[in-house]
Amino acid sequence: MQLLNKIGFENLRGDLFGGLTAAIVALPLALAFGVASGAGAIAGLYGAIFLGFFASLLGGTPSQVSGPTAPMTVIMTTVITMLAISHPDEGLAMAFTVVMIGGVFQILFGLLKLGQYMTLMPYTVISGFMSGIGVIIILLQIPPFLGHAVSGGVLATLQQFPMYLSHANGIAVILGLLTLIVVFAAPPGLNRVLPAPLVALVLGTIVSLVIVQYGDVPRIGSIPTGLPRMQIPTFALSEWNIMLGYGLMLGVLGSIDSLLTSLVADNITRTQHQSDKELLAQGIGNCLAGLFGGLPGAGATMRTVTNVQAGGRTPLSGIVHALTLLVITLGAGTLTTRIPHAVLAGLLLKVGFDIIDWSFIRRAHRLSFKATGLMYLVLLLTVFVDLVTAVVVGVFIANILTVKRLTDLQSSNIQAISDPASATHLSRIEQDLLTQFQGDILLFQFGGALSFGAAKTMTQRMTIVKNYQVLVLDLKEVPSIGVTAALAMETIVADAVKFQRHVFLVMAPGQPRQRLKKLDLHRLPQVYLLENRDEALQMAVTLLKERSPSCYIRRRDGEP
Repeated sequence: MQLLNKIGFENLRGDLFGGLTAAIVALPLALAFGVASGAGAIAGLYGAIFLGFFASLLGGTPSQVSGPTAPMTVIMTTVITMLAISHPDEGLAMAFTVVMIGGVFQILFGLLKLGQYMTLMPYTVISGFMSGIGVIIILLQIPPFLGHAVSGGVLATLQQFPMYLSHANGIAVILGLLTLIVVFAAPPGLNRVLPAPLVALVLGTIVSLVIVQYGDVPRIGSIPTGLPRMQIPTFALSEWNIMLGYGLMLGVLGSIDSLLTSLVADNITRTQHQSDKELLAQGIGNCLAGLFGGLPGAGATMRTVTNVQAGGRTPLSGIVHALTLLVITLGAGTLTTRIPHAVLAGLLLKVGFDIIDWSFIRRAHRLSFKATGLMYLVLLLTVFVDLVTAVVVGVFIANILTVKRLTDLQSSNIQAISDPASATHLSRIEQDLLTQFQGDILLFQFGGALSFGAAKTMTQRMTIVKNYQVLVLDLKEVPSIGVTAALAMETIVADAVKFQRHVFLVMAPGQPRQRLKKLDLHRLPQVYLLENRDEALQMAVTLLKERSPSCYIRRRDGEP
């Protein structure tokens, strides 16, 4: 009953059309990934069916559609090649065992609640990889739009672009243009009744059958059929390190790939996914995919976006997608054999155009040139390298820029009070005391959280001031202090004590006080731990007078 409530039927029409359209889009991709991996076309279908069904049924991203993806297929190809060479008879079974190991790792990631850390991502990175995905979809659909087979990745497509244009299939171009007209010009009212992608799919297929006498176009064609056989987990001690290593790689890559797609789905549907739940579902799906001879996979961006654009919003759309592929695999392949690739290309060109973040691209330069540069860097890396590399590089650079901004902000909040009269935050009594004993009492004011970025500034500013007798470190406005900053504070205090200077640490109860107490700073001689700055200054004056009372009497009287 809980599963039925989770699936929901409030968006039945949209979910049915979304799932059907996603299945049609997933079909050639699943077949292609299966062939490319070396496991056979049927392995791609089995992966899409098992992962697609259970990831939707149990997952934390309602509109996400899962299945074999390019990054996962590349790893799987390597695994199959290595194991098939060393174990000709059992290599393929061992490769599917690696898929199950990857699924187990994903389940562990979910149980350990690591998903939340994979979704902490700046909008510039999200915008960059979303737009990059859109560009990839557009570029890779140009060959089938012109009546050619997809010949590889983006670079291969760009290299052969002149050939595609000069040898374009006129019938395919007509069908592709017809599809684009339908999906771009369809009135909103029609979309609410029948999704434009579905109308274009049916209309384009019918037109292709009518004008077949003037020339034919590439179509989906026949597909393998049949039920899957269970693959018994097979291990070899000699290959255990390789199997475990590649299983971990599949688990990590599949988790990142899925959660990135979840972010895309969130951005389009304005929803919020549950990362850890999604990882658990992806892991269960991949375990079952490997158990039945299917390729590993993840949340598939292209299929998810296609699903959403066609109306899919709940897990039912992903389930429909998986069941549709199952029906096709079991023998209904003739229903889709006449669909032209040019029609699918037209649908995906619209999808690619829609997911490019045109709004941010138009305005990014007004907000920040650094953000604009980072967004375009992620976009280019997504298109010409791969999505995971793009995101890792983008997040790394974004974090570096954020740390630099926070360091500058923290540095501005670290100041030595050199002119007490201008320090408006000090009381009149405190200003008088610092003025009277100027040069002997050094007051350092800290504000805001102190992270490792502030440690260098703290040390640099302390080395500038040499002559003082009492050091007052006011950390009352510091809500938290990092380990590196705490150790820098320890060095400052230890250096002061080394030269027989008194140190007053002014801190309110909280994390900074607890952390510095753990360093035992208050146990050092001449170190005092107080909660009030005024009290610290009064004690400092008392200590100075005890050291050389006559000196301060003359100063107070105005004598040299």
